[in-house]
Amino acid sequence: MQKINPQRIRDLRIKQGLSQQELAHQLGISDRAISKWELGYSQPSASHLIALSRLFCVGIEDFLSAAQAEKGEESQGMQSLVELFKIGRGPSSSHTMGPERACKTFMEQHPDVNEVEVVLYGSLAKTGKGHGTDRVIQKTIAPFPCQVVFNVMETDLPHPNTMDIIGKRDGTEIARARVVSVGGGSVCFEDENVAQTLDIYKEHKFSDIAAYCKAHSLRLWEYATEREGAGFLAYMEKVWGVMKSAIARGLADEGVLPGGLSVKKKAKALLQNQHIDESVQTRENRMVCAFAFAVSEQNASGEQIATAPTCGSAGVLPAVLYYQQQQNKYSDKQIIQALITAGIVGNLIKTNASISGAECGCQAEIGSACAMAASALGELFLLDIDKIEYAAEIAIEHHLGLTCDPICGLVQIPCIERNAVAAMRAINAVSLASFLWDSRKISLDKVIKTMKETGRDISVSYKETSEAGLAKIVF
Repeated sequence: MQKINPQRIRDLRIKQGLSQQELAHQLGISDRAISKWELGYSQPSASHLIALSRLFCVGIEDFLSAAQAEKGEESQGMQSLVELFKIGRGPSSSHTMGPERACKTFMEQHPDVNEVEVVLYGSLAKTGKGHGTDRVIQKTIAPFPCQVVFNVMETDLPHPNTMDIIGKRDGTEIARARVVSVGGGSVCFEDENVAQTLDIYKEHKFSDIAAYCKAHSLRLWEYATEREGAGFLAYMEKVWGVMKSAIARGLADEGVLPGGLSVKKKAKALLQNQHIDESVQTRENRMVCAFAFAVSEQNASGEQIATAPTCGSAGVLPAVLYYQQQQNKYSDKQIIQALITAGIVGNLIKTNASISGAECGCQAEIGSACAMAASALGELFLLDIDKIEYAAEIAIEHHLGLTCDPICGLVQIPCIERNAVAAMRAINAVSLASFLWDSRKISLDKVIKTMKETGRDISVSYKETSEAGLAKIVF
């Protein structure tokens, strides 16, 4: 979970016309505690954070330093790329990885529990069946019995992805926890202090990072390795290994995806269906799409993938990089450097906007993944930092407003095809940027900010709830 932005608490308090004493009285705590929060000397507990969210009528994300709170306000730094590239089972970082982590933590904290009930709310309730949230929870709680309840009626929630875990012993409740799955597999327990994850990057704008890199003659991946800790490169090697494994499994796999839509797995067919007179351009399109389908179908099957930046968009980045490695014989070392470059762009989006479909729609997932893939490809081609920025900006700009409306809540239609389309769009963005970079008018920082504001304006029905768009019209 990200660190709380102390300035945000102060600004909202003042905007509400409250003194520290008045706010403290409403929360039932001392005014000294409020002062410590606003100075950054301590962090509010998750329960106090939820209370602040309700009092000020804002989302929990608005208090996090990894999100821009309001126009003109900026975050304090960025977290490690290890927090962006996570390894786990699909099909959703927020709907499967997060609940899995929450249930594991709960069972570790309450070893006397031998029966569990989990109540899902908001987006978890509305699309949890399709994402397999209930199956992941029951598998995590096993061998103990677990009942999963989908509560789609309650709306007074601290976050779109809220869940209650109720632990019982021989039928009697002995423990309870409210948990928020905030995206990327991270969770927040209401009755615990918000865990702080160190911001290891002082710069949180691309313009600042670019200036630093130019001043020190660094490429983006070199800037990142300079800031990351021991074991970072080894972890990124593992991430690339997981991506390649997902492609290999997906290309060999056949059959129908789980969930009831009877969607056939198509990666193997795309790989094998070569035209007799196939052009170089057609082959590139077919192969890149095959690789994207392979990862996305593995994700939809609940197999192991690496978030890039999410489960639902995990096929874009590896498809682009794997094709280049197969076609042009780039080494794993070069690919990992490109992955790290992509991570910087993804981290900027996560920090200053969102990578969550439940918050900002599919533009935050597929749009972010496309920008990451474009920047990675720019690094492989050794483009300068201005061209890499322009490629990433183009990729996001042309996904602005993209809605998240998965049919039946499954990460299949339109999600899998979108991974393939975005992979090809990333390639096109790099080509266009290399030609026109000196005439660009929009910076990466500005388009990221635009994406966040667009996400705020998108109706909740189009943000991973399956209540509108294709999800409503088709079924």
